[in-house]
Amino acid sequence: MVSWEELPLKNLTTVTEFLLLGFSNLQDLQLVLFAIFLCLYIIILCGNITIVTVILLEHSLHIPMYFFLGVLSVSETCYTFVILPKMLLNLLSVLRTISFTSCAIQMFFFLSFAINNCLLLGVMGYDRYAAICHPLRYPILMNWRACRLLAATCGLSGFLISMVGTTLVFILPFCNSNKIRHYFCDISPVIHLACGNTYINEMIIFICGVLVLVVPLIFICFSYVFIVSTILRIPSTEGKRKAFSTCASHLTVVIVHYGCASFVYLRPSSKVSSGKDQLVTVTYTIVTPLLNPMVYSLRNRDVQMAIRKEATSEVIFEHEILEILYHNHEEAWHKILV
Repeated sequence: MVSWEELPLKNLTTVTEFLLLGFSNLQDLQLVLFAIFLCLYIIILCGNITIVTVILLEHSLHIPMYFFLGVLSVSETCYTFVILPKMLLNLLSVLRTISFTSCAIQMFFFLSFAINNCLLLGVMGYDRYAAICHPLRYPILMNWRACRLLAATCGLSGFLISMVGTTLVFILPFCNSNKIRHYFCDISPVIHLACGNTYINEMIIFICGVLVLVVPLIFICFSYVFIVSTILRIPSTEGKRKAFSTCASHLTVVIVHYGCASFVYLRPSSKVSSGKDQLVTVTYTIVTPLLNPMVYSLRNRDVQMAIRKEATSEVIFEHEILEILYHNHEEAWHKILV
């Protein structure tokens, strides 16, 4: 098979399409990678769909904590849908092309949902702070109007900031090189293909990255300082354990998501390494959405009980249907025999 590095460079005055070279140096492992990523994608979809369905159907989970968890699950489902189907298709394709417009659209929606996820994790940190540090005022602080407003603000902010970032990349002229050394249209590998001076564009994008990543992370850290301080004042060991358990999964997702995203987006452009970036990006585009249903939700006792309840209800319902069909069938045979 011909190596992607040996493909002839297109001498174009204006680039109309890009080549996605992600994982192209692993020619012998393409089918293995396809099988692994396909299985992970199916698990992500099934896990997040299960969580959303259970939260919608189980009235005991209609509280702010699970409302934001449901919104995060929907956002991460869309987030992976923007990237993984195209990546899976490319692993089986000879020509891994993506049009200029499709690349811009992919970047826009990827950034939108990624930013939305970052902001939602910040809001979920505030929700835990309000629940643990101000339990008596919690119903007022996190009423349903406030929850919907916070969720809508996260979504709208994601789309607006993403529009700024995507515009700053694609207003630049692209000529000659069209080889993106990544498995999707991310900011750094695309902007490095642009002709001319990109310093101002990269600086504005960097500032936006700081606002999106650092500000919510600082907010989460301050929230957890107050949370830990409050938990340590709880007299009973069981009370402390329960309070910590409501925060552990959120902290796990925050550390993985913010840690990997900060490594990729909060660095000078001169220190970009496509190989390391791909590995780290896989972590927050695949592993983090996988953590949400597996760590944050399915290990949660309330969600487990709700899933069992729904499963039991389904079994009872099916049993009742079978009984009705059986009795009707028996009555029909009785009439025939008589």
